[in-house]
Amino acid sequence: MAKYPLRILALVYLLFLLVLPVGLVIWRTFEHGLRPVLDTLTSENATHAFAVTLSVAIWSVLANTLFGIVAALLLVRHRFPGKRLLSALIDLPLAVSPVVVGLALILVYGKFAPAGGWLERNGLQIIFSLPGMVLATVFVSLPLVVRAIVPVLEEMGDEQEQAAHTLGASRWQTFLRITVPGIRGALGYGIVLCLARALGEYGAVAVVSGRLVGQTQTATLFVEERYQNYDQTAAFTTATALAIIAIAILLITKLLRPKENA
Repeated sequence: MAKYPLRILALVYLLFLLVLPVGLVIWRTFEHGLRPVLDTLTSENATHAFAVTLSVAIWSVLANTLFGIVAALLLVRHRFPGKRLLSALIDLPLAVSPVVVGLALILVYGKFAPAGGWLERNGLQIIFSLPGMVLATVFVSLPLVVRAIVPVLEEMGDEQEQAAHTLGASRWQTFLRITVPGIRGALGYGIVLCLARALGEYGAVAVVSGRLVGQTQTATLFVEERYQNYDQTAAFTTATALAIIAIAILLITKLLRPKENA
């Protein structure tokens, strides 16, 4: 009998925490019809914000995918001093506030910092430009690919890889023909999670981007800027678009999970 009150409690919790707020945003988006929505999505600032968001997300996912595969193989297939420390450092972004991450990047790569000043004098601006936004997004989404692959590698074991080495396969051939097919589902799941995190990142990007309209403004920053300037239609429209993208990504992760467990 206790399962019914627990179900009701869970549904009520989700209703007030998730369904009602998101539903209200969607309703406010379309309350004046479809035309204002289309005008917002096709405006120059909105399209540029989505383009910046996509660029940041793609570069971040590529970086974290490469790092995730290497780090997962290192943690599972090798023993070395400092292994636990490396594992803890990979999980650090889960505990550190994104705002702190942005501030730390400014202290290292800002114009008046030694590293940042040297890079800027050599023609590479990090802070208040796309590279800094990518670095911030890479940091906050760092553990996702690694933690998706590690359990699958542990479950696979290394017997097939050792057999391939015995038969004369090189490390690269073993990786492509044995390891990659074995972790394909988990890798896809981690990439999708990383993409979702990158598309929705706000805190760290808000600090390092400078929020320059038409230059370093992502979709999440566009929502805030439009709402503060009392353009609620544009703010709600962009928020709804981001919510739809998040739902689509969630559905993709659900499709990828069975492949990981198979």
